[in-house]
Amino acid sequence: MKRTIIDVSNLELTEKVVSIKRVTKVVKGGRTMRFTALVVVGDGNGHVGAGLGKSTEIPDAIRKGKEDAIKSLVSIAMDNNNSVTHDITGKFGSASVLLKRAPEGTGIIAGGPARIVCELAGIKNIRTKSLGSNNKQNVVLATIAGLSNLKTPEEVARNRGKSVEEITA
Repeated sequence: MKRTIIDVSNLELTEKVVSIKRVTKVVKGGRTMRFTALVVVGDGNGHVGAGLGKSTEIPDAIRKGKEDAIKSLVSIAMDNNNSVTHDITGKFGSASVLLKRAPEGTGIIAGGPARIVCELAGIKNIRTKSLGSNNKQNVVLATIAGLSNLKTPEEVARNRGKSVEEITA
């Protein structure tokens, strides 16, 4: 996954909570309960990130998850009909998500966690299929890993030393 520093001061980020889980830790005095929140943030214009927050209170866990997600924002390459530039598979752990191009008017065809990531990234037309694990955290991170590895036709042409017309033909 390539990391680029994104200036978040001028982005209007929206957040969505993917999951809230109650976790317990057994200690000498009994059990301590905490909450973990998986939060995805995006600006709807090609930037998206996911984060995990843990706290004894749900609102604090969501706030920490949002702060963590802002730190892990990635840029996404999109084509002119707000779809991905090419088909790609994102992998994280045992979860893998297949991301396929879609023509204008298709909409977002995706399962829950992958749908949230695509909506917040600003993708309007895409088809996805979740393969392997259906753990929400791993599916979200696999989707972001796939989206962050997308390349524009200009990047591919520059790497191969060809023109964009030769690549897209």
